[in-house]
Parts: sequence; C-alpha cells; structure tokens
Amino acid sequence: MDGREESAPAPVLPPGGRGGDSAAGERSGSSYLQPKPVVTSMEEQPEVSHEEPEEVKTEKSSEDNRWHSQSYTLGAISSFLSTFVTFPIYKLVFRQQIHAVSVPQAVNQLHQEGPCRFYRGIYPPLLAKTLQGTLLFGTHNNVLQYLSPTGHSRLWQRWVAGSLSGVVEAVVLTPFERVQNVLQDGRKDARFPSTSSILQEFNSYSFWERLAMGYYRGFFPVLLRNSLGSALYFSFKDPIRDSLMEQDLPSWVPALVSGSVNGTLTCLLLYPLSVLVANMQSQVGWQEAPGLRASAQAVWEDRGRKLSLLYRGGSLVILRSCVTWGLTTAIHDFLQESNRPKVEESD
Repeated sequence: MDGREESAPAPVLPPGGRGGDSAAGERSGSSYLQPKPVVTSMEEQPEVSHEEPEEVKTEKSSEDNRWHSQSYTLGAISSFLSTFVTFPIYKLVFRQQIHAVSVPQAVNQLHQEGPCRFYRGIYPPLLAKTLQGTLLFGTHNNVLQYLSPTGHSRLWQRWVAGSLSGVVEAVVLTPFERVQNVLQDGRKDARFPSTSSILQEFNSYSFWERLAMGYYRGFFPVLLRNSLGSALYFSFKDPIRDSLMEQDLPSWVPALVSGSVNGTLTCLLLYPLSVLVANMQSQVGWQEAPGLRASAQAVWEDRGRKLSLLYRGGSLVILRSCVTWGLTTAIHDFLQESNRPKVEESD
C-alpha cells in the first residue's frame, strides 16, 4: 500500500477535487481489496495450526495418564497371584533363616504343626505383596515417565526409578513384614497366637518405641534391601526380555525367563540382608531387641562365621525367586499387553 502511494505522481492529482477523491477511493479500494485475502488467510492459519496439535497432544497425554494409572492395578493382580502360589516355599525359607536348619528339618517342623498352621501368617504377606506390586510397578512407571517422557529410557533412569519405588515400598510395607515375621516364628506361637495380639503389644509402647521397637524395627536393612533390589530388577528386566524376544519363542517365555533370572540373581545377592531382617523383626521386646550392629554380629556368630551357613536356605531362595518373580513378571506383562488395545479403543 505505501509503495503504490509513493509511486503515484503527486502533481497529476487535483488537490481536493473529485478526481482526487475518486483516485484516492480507487487506491483505497484497491488497497482494501488486495490485502483482504492475505489478512484473512493470516488470521485463519493460526487457528488451524494451533488447535489441531493441541487436541492431539491432549488426547495423547490423557491416554498416557490412563495407561500409567493402570500399572498400579496390573502390579497388584500379578503380585497377589504369585504370592498365593509361592507362600509355602516362602515359609520354608523363613524357617531356615530363623532356625538355621536344613530343608528336610524345616519341612518336618511344618509337618508337625499340622495343615491348619501351614498357611498361618499368609494374610500379612498376601496384603503386603499386593501392595508391594501396586507401589513397585506403579511408582516405577510414573517416575520413569517423568525422567524419560520419550519412552526410551537409559540405565541410570531405570535405576533411579527402581530405587525410588523401593524406598516407597519400604516405608509403606515394613510394618506388614514385621508382623509377618513374628507370626511365622514358631517360638512366638504361645505368646502371640494371632495378629491382633501382636498389634496389641506394639500399641502398648510409647510413640517412638512403637516405631523403633514395634512396626519399624529393622527398617534400615529393609530400606537398603528394597531400594537395591528394585533398582537391579527394573534396570535389567526389560533388556533381558527384549533380547529374548528376538528369538523364536512363545510370547510369554521372554517375560517369564527375564523375571526368573533377574529376580533370582537379585535375591541371592541381597540374601544376607533378608536373613538379618528376618532375625531382627522376629524379636519382640527390649530384652530381645539388640541394635543393628549387635544383631548382625549375632547372626554372623550364630552361623559359625561361615558364608555357606549364612546362605542356608539359598536353594529354596532360588526356587522361590524363580517362581515368584517369573510369575509376577509374566502375569504383569501379559496383562499389560492385553489391556493396551482396550485403552486405545476407549478413546
């Protein structure tokens, strides 16, 4: 517009006349008609270019949020089923950790107690493991999504997400493990015949004693064991599974093998901490509750200062870990894949 007004010769236009008005009208009319489609297109383009990507991003973000919220449910179901199946093996391992006996001796103890007491103490671990799977998989997936929004995670991101999920797990579930370890100790049957008797004992303490000597006794080794175990499990679970998926194997085999191998190696590496936790948390009262260092020294002396005796029950740990983590991983991944189309169709 400005260029055309400057190029028009000023002396030719009659000042103030109709010709000037008409010429000005023509110029103003032409200048109004020509830029109009350009201005209109400029006004329409931002509306089209900005609205569509925002809708797509909103749909994708809502889909991702629903999917990651489902990981809590999937973790709960997979952990519940695997815990119920493997509880007898877990109880045998616990007896070996407490009494330092062989597998036949532990089986003989359970046989003498009878079938009515065989599943004694299953409710705390069943509830605890269900909550464990909920917190473990749900927290890990959400933290990993925050650290790696693109979906391509690195080793340190999986390690950090696994460690944080283990910390949350330890804070929430230590009281359940504490009650479970007291219930499964055969020496405490007469003194604490039920869960309510244990809770009544802990609630009789003062506030700080209730935490330190009651529900959260042995918290530091539990925190160390759970954070390291979760970090190791989630760091190598998917890489092992993905490498096996390249082979011509059934769809459920890679997840089962990945969970079994990864869970077994992790549990064997951290087994001494589990022995320490079991011995510390099976003790009730000030007279039976030494500190962390004294408890570790007592366990080491009780095992004759031999690493082989400290790992007594390791054979059952391998079996239990293979079954538990293999089933948990396989069930979780199966439910994850089967629910993926449902999430997409719901949109």
